Amino acid sequence: MLKKVFLSTALCLVSFLMMAQSSNVILFTENGEKFTAILNGIRQNDRPETNVKITGLNAEFYKLKVIFDSQALGEKNFNLAIQLGNETSYCVKKNNKGEYVIRFVSSVPVAQAPTAPATQSVVVYNANPAATPAPTETTVVHQQTTSTTTNGTGNPDNVNINMGFNMGENGGSINMNVSGMDGETQSSSTTVHSTTTTTTTTTSSSGYSTPPPPPAHSHPHQDPPPPPPAPVNYLPGYNGPIGCPMPMSTNDFSDLKKSLMSKSFEETRLTIAKQVVGSQCLLTGQVKELIGCFTFEDSKLQMAKFAYDHTYDIGNYFKVNDAFTFESSIEELNEYIESKR
Repeated sequence: MLKKVFLSTALCLVSFLMMAQSSNVILFTENGEKFTAILNGIRQNDRPETNVKITGLNAEFYKLKVIFDSQALGEKNFNLAIQLGNETSYCVKKNNKGEYVIRFVSSVPVAQAPTAPATQSVVVYNANPAATPAPTETTVVHQQTTSTTTNGTGNPDNVNINMGFNMGENGGSINMNVSGMDGETQSSSTTVHSTTTTTTTTTSSSGYSTPPPPPAHSHPHQDPPPPPPAPVNYLPGYNGPIGCPMPMSTNDFSDLKKSLMSKSFEETRLTIAKQVVGSQCLLTGQVKELIGCFTFEDSKLQMAKFAYDHTYDIGNYFKVNDAFTFESSIEELNEYIESKR
């Protein structure tokens, strides 16, 4: 009895330690494009890199945003799956359509993971956003001193005074001539210069420009617009990529299977199935059941290829492989799916 209790306790302890063990993920670009990794909305690496290793992860799934250093490449959103206790590597690359995708490379226990090379940026997972400092404004003022010059000695008697004004866009002058009976003159000149002000704004430490202030016409007490509604998850527990908006209902799918099984010829079944699936959305489990309605391997493969573009949880599509008899069919389906990415 004591042995059983001890064994159960040991198994629970091992399971707890495995779950508590942190995980790592390595993200790198195939062609050396620099990027910044955003996990669950939190920026991880301080500056754009081509290879980033993030340690201290403790969840199985993350939302990943890759922001490329080149503005022409923009940014991409991915679903990231992590195996707890392992170091998982992913490659960000272009597919045959020229679109950036993320591809699984390898996964090894953290204890067996190789040491990070010098070219790899290693960061500890940051779950809290860093405070963004306020923008700094610098004002430079160029100003010149007004000067006045007086020449000669004036005569208080029999004085004639002539005054002239000359005003321009960038300054002006006032000229005054004073003459007396003895021919002596007195002149005074005053020059006024304009002031030039230059203002510059720095960016925040996060590397992104500080957003501009709201437009002048916006009301200071106006409520912000409501956030868009969250998408409906038709498959609880699934967090992978979505291939179509809403899967076929259970009753409608049951009617489709009955209709197919009522037909004697396999070619007729395949034609009807393509007609219906072409305007519907299926779950991976439904696709697998649908393939089971066919006898010949070629018909199964045709149905699997056709249904891929009409599947809701395409991240689970590997489960369709169980419906085939031959390994060659699985390989051909995989090559087809890779050509679609």
